[in-house]
Amino acid sequence: MNLYGKLVIGNTFIKEAKTEGVNTEKPFHDIMEEAFVLLCRQLEIPVPIWLKKNTREIAQYRKTFFDREQFIEEVYFDKFVLEIEV
Repeated sequence: MNLYGKLVIGNTFIKEAKTEGVNTEKPFHDIMEEAFVLLCRQLEIPVPIWLKKNTREIAQYRKTFFDREQFIEEVYFDKFVLEIEV
């Protein structure tokens, strides 16, 4: 499983990153958490607050987004888009 992340200002993607080679021998939750933290580190952003809506969207669409209100620290972008690539 790979995660793909994009930072968005308005309608413009300003930065993107992809995780690769995450250990798939662990339970899905652990794989997801490890890849998510790694992706945030690659994008040089703080880890956002994960809400129920994010879980629901990932389960249904393999895609979700985090807006500014989900970050404890001040961020310079409008949205962080997260997608699961199988």
